[in-house]
Amino acid sequence: MKTLNIVIIDDEEDSISLLRIQLKKHCEQIGSIYSFSNPIKALEEIESLSPDLVFLDIEMPELNGFQLLEKLMPITFKVVFTTAYNEFAIKAFRFSALDYLVKPIDVNDLIEAVNKAAVQHNPSDEQLNHFQRQMNSERINKIAVSSLSGVVFINLDDILYIEASSNYSILVLLDGEKVIVSKTLKDVQEILENRNFFRIHRQYIINLNKVKYFNKNDCLLTLENNKQLQVARIQRDRFIDKFGLV
Repeated sequence: MKTLNIVIIDDEEDSISLLRIQLKKHCEQIGSIYSFSNPIKALEEIESLSPDLVFLDIEMPELNGFQLLEKLMPITFKVVFTTAYNEFAIKAFRFSALDYLVKPIDVNDLIEAVNKAAVQHNPSDEQLNHFQRQMNSERINKIAVSSLSGVVFINLDDILYIEASSNYSILVLLDGEKVIVSKTLKDVQEILENRNFFRIHRQYIINLNKVKYFNKNDCLLTLENNKQLQVARIQRDRFIDKFGLV
């Protein structure tokens, strides 16, 4: 039986520890296990580790699972996604013939996934791209915001940008309305950064679909309502990369 060298990439240390224990206890074909809670660090080191199988969380700060895979194309290892997505998004996995495990991971499902990985081919670029399209089509395009009397649902397309305000955040909408939420900008970033939003500065997150112009010299962007916001210089290149400069 072929021994599989494993890499686990998940921003939650507890998830990594539990999966490592489950693999060692229940999957006899497992060899070395390497793990990363920082996807940037994983990107730097994964090629040198030459894993046979990667357990990959999708929703992570800085770099989500698919952004990481895009930078590693073509894929030279098998992939099992770990996810907390709902049943509708899971249909996208099945339709794309990619393997996944839903958190908290069931031991029997884990054993089955590892056994499949031992015999299946690496995922193709076409499979991964198709899955991304399916996943995006399944996502609800609204965010739920708590209020004193209930929950307000705001269309993501109606948000221009989000501004930090101490331990709160202010959603600035297209019509000029401002909605205060009791979350830090970091909390909001974790919710929205994989939904076409990008943190340009310690003070701001912007809707990438609402950008009209960017002055590279001054690191100043202009939104569709002509509002100008400063982009931190350390974020300038990453911001431009989001669009793909022609």
